[in-house]
Amino acid sequence: MAKLPKTNGLGFFEIRLESIGGLGANLAGKMLAEAGVMGAGLNGVSFSSYGSEKKGSPVKAHIRFCDADARIRDTSPVERPHVIGIFHENLSRTNNVVSGMYEDSIVLVNSKKTPEVLREQLKLKGGTIAVVDATGISLEEDNRVNMAMLGGLFRLCGFLDPAFMKGVIRRSLEKKYPGAVQPALNTFERGYDEVRFQTFALAEGDAMPDYVRMDTPVLGYATQPIGGMITNPGNSILKDLSISRAGRMPHFADDKCIHCAACDNVCPDFCFVWEEQADKKGRPQMFLQGIDYQYCKGCLKCVQACPTDALSSELEEEGYADGHRVPHRFNLVI
Repeated sequence: MAKLPKTNGLGFFEIRLESIGGLGANLAGKMLAEAGVMGAGLNGVSFSSYGSEKKGSPVKAHIRFCDADARIRDTSPVERPHVIGIFHENLSRTNNVVSGMYEDSIVLVNSKKTPEVLREQLKLKGGTIAVVDATGISLEEDNRVNMAMLGGLFRLCGFLDPAFMKGVIRRSLEKKYPGAVQPALNTFERGYDEVRFQTFALAEGDAMPDYVRMDTPVLGYATQPIGGMITNPGNSILKDLSISRAGRMPHFADDKCIHCAACDNVCPDFCFVWEEQADKKGRPQMFLQGIDYQYCKGCLKCVQACPTDALSSELEEEGYADGHRVPHRFNLVI
């Protein structure tokens, strides 16, 4: 039986996965729990929390382990995780993905950035950051992000046996999808091998922030606005849908554009920004200025609809790397 490296006051080793719908965090959590129970002889439980089952919506997966002679009777969300898996780095823009972590917790981030940059992005006071380019690996191996993240998580959880996980992957795919077995194994192995670590010491006299629940502060008779006024009405103006992209995004080449609006007709989120200008004959016409990537989910329907190849599919990081191709954000005036 495997020995847990650390536990909380209840004897649990806890993992929380922060993801979005479509990246496979729910399945990854179940496979982690199976590896701990069936492969390492521990007691374990896995469950997820999410809103509407929609690609791009926030998802959390919770995993608990304890020694075999103990029992798990707690199925509340993991508030103080020993390990956090962040399946998309942009989740930190809208969610406090490192909430409740200990000083010695490990955060695994799907990113190409350095641990130093991610520390600033996550506003991390202390702890260990592990980085793996799960999206890049999955695109190269023609597989899914969750397999690469699973490999990284097994590297972080030394009490779990990678060989057992490879057997689970093989058994789950070889009957119905035999061609997907080797790409999945390759993705898992690369996720395991390509993790980079860096530990940041907590400043002397400082303390890690407490866990903040999403439902606090609770509005009641003493805290609600006067007259029950809705101070933040529901709208999508401030939404950042970039977390829904899975590694690819449309790149706009204005020299090829004929301003036919075929892209705008198929875009589900009104990402394209237009401006009225005079054409060659002095007549008013709408001209495409670019893409507001804040609202772009990376569905790439516009690329398929474009008749002149003015829109092309590119890797997201590459699209931002070249200074001449940096996507500009436009403020929509309504």
